[in-house]
Amino acid sequence: MAQTLTRIRSPIADEGALSIKIKFEPVVKMTDEIFEPFCALNYEMRIGRTVTGTVEIVPPAFGYTGNRNIKISAALENWASQDANGLAFDSSTGFTLPNGAVRSPDASLFRLPRYGSLTDEERDSFIPMCPNFVVELRSRSDSLSVLQSKMDEYMVNDARLGWLLDPLEWRAPVYRPGAHPETPDNPAALFGSPELPCFTLDLKPIWEPVS
Repeated sequence: MAQTLTRIRSPIADEGALSIKIKFEPVVKMTDEIFEPFCALNYEMRIGRTVTGTVEIVPPAFGYTGNRNIKISAALENWASQDANGLAFDSSTGFTLPNGAVRSPDASLFRLPRYGSLTDEERDSFIPMCPNFVVELRSRSDSLSVLQSKMDEYMVNDARLGWLLDPLEWRAPVYRPGAHPETPDNPAALFGSPELPCFTLDLKPIWEPVS
């Protein structure tokens, strides 16, 4: 497979140079009561919060990343609609993890029994729970170590399965709680079983987007 694909690299800044991190503590504690109105006032930005209260502002995705993202979300939504036991979310959705961080995976899914336990108020806010399944997609502006730390964070905050898709290196580590990531060699597809029965993500459109 590696011989038939062409790596596509967009000419942008060094990794991590495009995100902005703002520290508020100890001057102001960035609680949920402050953070949610802060995000509402700056609704055009994609904003997250680390476990230490640092606010992270991430720019919009570039073309290749946006195209890859929608393919991942569409595949997950199609599976969730057929499975009828899961609810998929796109990259704009924020989740408050048990450790207090607010994260927005590039794609995610809740099994319906867990989602059904939430109140209407909780669903109409940053969902106070980590999804069962999360996907992070690496772009040219992403630090690989930062994404790996996010995946580890999801796993210790109740996620059951996670995929870190790295089109820059054609790698797709698979994360599960309490285990080291599994990294298949040049994978053509990833399989969600047993957590997501019969869900398959074809990786060729992710490794080789339309140019």
